[in-house]
Amino acid sequence: MRKKDRQRLIKQLLVSNDIQRQEDFVALLGEQGVKVTQATVSRDIKDMQLVKVPSITGGYRYSLPTQKNVDTEKKLIQTIRDSFVSVDSQDKFVFMKVLPGSGPVISTLLYQMNYSEIFATIGDDSTVFIVCKTNRDAVDFRERINGMVGS
Repeated sequence: MRKKDRQRLIKQLLVSNDIQRQEDFVALLGEQGVKVTQATVSRDIKDMQLVKVPSITGGYRYSLPTQKNVDTEKKLIQTIRDSFVSVDSQDKFVFMKVLPGSGPVISTLLYQMNYSEIFATIGDDSTVFIVCKTNRDAVDFRERINGMVGS
């Protein structure tokens, strides 16, 4: 079994079992037909950044790390403010010029925000091309960007 598949199985086992020791992982994986050593499990635990948390039954159990809740909108606004050159719109399209290196980051952040008016984004080194769902959405989104930079 590939490492990626094994780690996916480990995540599933964590959800349905109270796993307190590495040997428990070895046994549970064995029951699933996956033969591993404790050393392999130890590397997976480190790679997956598993943590030990208090168990309801007493002692400690392995758990997935808590997800860092990054404020994507704040990051987007700050990145646009730091790199904004210009923005314009035509029909369903918004075209933003940014400082070199910022296009892919802004495109990704826009995608993560899941704005209802955006159909797709493409970011290259110094531009972001945004396809909106309607012409009105494009105008509104251009204004939203101008609002982010204080224009």
